Amino acid sequence: MNNKRASCRVSHSRRRGQPVERDWRQHHNQGVWREVQEERRQESIPRGVCLSMCPIRELQDREAQNLLHRFEVLSGTERERWPRADPSGVVKEYARPAAGKDSTRPSDLRPPAVLLKTVFYLVDNIAASPTLRPWTEVYDFVFDRLRSVRQDMIIQRVSGADCVAVLERTVRFLIYASYRLCGEPLRLYDPRINDTHLQESLSWLLECYTSGKHPNQEEFQALGLLYNLGSSRATQHTMELPERIRSSPVMHLALSVSRAFMERNPVRLLRLAHSLDFLQSCALHRHLETCRRDLLLIYSHGHSSKNCRFPLHKLAHILALDVPLTNQLCQAHGVEVHGNSVVFSKTSFTEPEAGKLQCAHFHDLVDRKQRDLTVGSIIHGCT
Repeated sequence: MNNKRASCRVSHSRRRGQPVERDWRQHHNQGVWREVQEERRQESIPRGVCLSMCPIRELQDREAQNLLHRFEVLSGTERERWPRADPSGVVKEYARPAAGKDSTRPSDLRPPAVLLKTVFYLVDNIAASPTLRPWTEVYDFVFDRLRSVRQDMIIQRVSGADCVAVLERTVRFLIYASYRLCGEPLRLYDPRINDTHLQESLSWLLECYTSGKHPNQEEFQALGLLYNLGSSRATQHTMELPERIRSSPVMHLALSVSRAFMERNPVRLLRLAHSLDFLQSCALHRHLETCRRDLLLIYSHGHSSKNCRFPLHKLAHILALDVPLTNQLCQAHGVEVHGNSVVFSKTSFTEPEAGKLQCAHFHDLVDRKQRDLTVGSIIHGCT
């Protein structure tokens, strides 16, 4: 009888233990399966083996079809019917994915180190070149080749320090271009396309910052906020950053500018803008037209009186413009200027005619900060 009870206890205990053992085995098997899947995924990711800035096959095809850019032509052959390629200057161009075309061949992909070397070449030898002109053509070439670099990174799922270094220079280049080419004809520079690629690159870069430590993170978090003033998404992202980043001097200034913009306080915003560095001012510059318009509207209501005379030079100082440009801005908005005085009236304020104000003519606040900075030092962040 005792033996039966003992055997029953043993059998019951085994039955109770069986599900636990089964769960453990199932969990273990799932972990092994995930590891196998990850290994297979890593094996399926193409790895570039092209050690030049342009795959040899593309170089030969473009040379044979006379599709080389003039920046890629071998010196001395420019006037020939079929100019020859300069192997040290040809850069892989962006190609849209096409049906039936394999874009994952290792021989056509550049590894991360080569991609970073390509970016340095584009910045130092093309974008910063004092002899290559016009800059709209320089921009078009660098823009396309940087897009090709990002395409190679996406295909290979590049991450880490090289990815961050490429994206940081890409974002600086696109922000600088948005300022330098402002007002150019649409056929030469499309600000919407530039903005789309800038936002994508910036978003990718900020995602890279979520893991590990990055010395330039505060700089780019601030640039992203300044470029996207008024964006609830950008503001929310900034509020979710760690305290050590939000409390840094560069972020504190950017947050102050953002707060002034959200509160529609253009006087404070323009005063804070004087403290921004050159690239930060480039990021801010697309908001300056709206900021100045709001200031004139507020003053047209706050100082609306026939007997009130506001000093023109004082208004110019507040707007961060010289007196002639302030006069031009006032007239475009229907604000009367009599000699050295401005007469505000809430009934006379109007919106300017389309195309009457050229943003590029009102860049004084940004222009004077460039001083002796070179394009190369701006894009590399050596300011």
